Amino acid sequence: MKRFIAAFLVSACAFGAAAQPERPKVHIGVGGQAALYYLPLSITERLGYFKEQGLDVTISDFQGGSKSMQALVGGSVDVVAGAYEHTITIQPKGQTITAFAMMGRYPGYAFGIAKAKAAGYKSPKDLKGMKIGVTAPGSGTQTFAEYLLKKDGLKASDVSFIGVGAGSAAVAALRAGHIDAISNIDPVMTQLETSGDVVIISDVRTTKGTMQAFGTPMPAATLYTTQDFLQKNPKTAQALANAMTKALAWLQTATPQQVADTVPAQYHGSDKALYTASFTKIREGLSPDGRFPKDGVDNTLKMLRETSPVMAQATIRIEDTYTNRFVDAAQSGKR
Repeated sequence: MKRFIAAFLVSACAFGAAAQPERPKVHIGVGGQAALYYLPLSITERLGYFKEQGLDVTISDFQGGSKSMQALVGGSVDVVAGAYEHTITIQPKGQTITAFAMMGRYPGYAFGIAKAKAAGYKSPKDLKGMKIGVTAPGSGTQTFAEYLLKKDGLKASDVSFIGVGAGSAAVAALRAGHIDAISNIDPVMTQLETSGDVVIISDVRTTKGTMQAFGTPMPAATLYTTQDFLQKNPKTAQALANAMTKALAWLQTATPQQVADTVPAQYHGSDKALYTASFTKIREGLSPDGRFPKDGVDNTLKMLRETSPVMAQATIRIEDTYTNRFVDAAQSGKR
């Protein structure tokens, strides 16, 4: 009996079983939940890890990350599953937003040229004048595209950015010729790549591609919220971090088939093979433990300063944009 009780206690404390959260009902905003960029969020929800932590989570899906941030600032959601860089770019506007769990250690983006335009492409300079599809204006996919332009001496104003979402509408826009190139996430990019509709020119879904583009890991999808929320609801934030780190651990060993079987069927529709191929493509970009790497955080700020005149001049308190406090506690089993 003592051995059984000891085993039960160890199980209960795994991934930091939280004390009763101050806010059992939590509203999370996300920009395109079906995208593999946000896979850990879906896994956490589907496997019941939020409920295990005493949370009743509602997830609202927006067109893109910038829309989710607007919802957070406006008070209509409590937490956002979104790109880490948003916590930096919002700071000059007087908002202090803190990321407290990292889902992706690589950006998870790919940039492709429409097949009809690919023959004339030699370098990013050839993007001048093109219409580039991104998930939403101001999103991380646009920041990535602007970074590629900047590396070759172009400005954001040298192209036109068009929000196309992160699903079937993005694929349709490219195939219909409404956009000339696309910066997006999976499964959109794997679908377009597999069908031959695009030629990939930069891929930061993998270790190799990320290191080539940036030189360090780059925090991608995160859970972030206001400092006020973290200060008033630390047990709630801990519960969210506990649930997320458990999902990240599950994803380290899950097979592509298990992942596809776990997410909602509409995420892959009639093409489960495409979904599993997309997961395989982004798998190494998933965070194993939810922690933010200091070099990646610093490099994200560097990238933003290089692509934005506003960010180049802004004073940023980088230490306010992220914390490993909650994931460290989750990993150590502390309440």
